[in-house]
Amino acid sequence: MENEEIKRILETVEQQVSSSILGGMEEAYEELERLGYILIHPDSAHPSATITQKGEDFLENY
Repeated sequence: MENEEIKRILETVEQQVSSSILGGMEEAYEELERLGYILIHPDSAHPSATITQKGEDFLENY
């Protein structure tokens, strides 16, 4: 995943308290979770994600 794509998704998640995972973007979100940038919350009716400190640091330094 390119840094620009990571940044775009993280900015979307950061703008919301809990960002709904966009249809067709599940793999990208799963990759960001593996990298430690977000946490996915699959237990809700609509899976959502929140940004981690590592994700916030990425946005600050990119």
